[in-house]
Amino acid sequence: MDATAVIALFADLTQVELITWVERGWVLPDATGGSLEFHEIDVARVRLIHDLRRSMEVGEDSVPLVLSLLDQLYEMRCQLKAVLLAVEAQPNEVQQAILAAVEPRSD
Repeated sequence: MDATAVIALFADLTQVELITWVERGWVLPDATGGSLEFHEIDVARVRLIHDLRRSMEVGEDSVPLVLSLLDQLYEMRCQLKAVLLAVEAQPNEVQQAILAAVEPRSD
């Protein structure tokens, strides 16, 4: 999807604003032949930034911090999913031991 198609998805997003987000590294589309190619993940990122700026009124200076924290949270979620899959592959006794070890304790 090119930049024009991405901009068309939002009533109040300008080309200058989208290009600024790309230049700041907030969105990382592929640059092929002098044009930008936005994939589904890029459009989702644009939607997130748009929501942060418009709906949530996050200041421009705060966007990099918010994006960094959200990226870290996403990475942690992926790591937890990998751990869950590894635990599910273990015998039942091992699974039960892991659950017992991570169960909250009331001291």
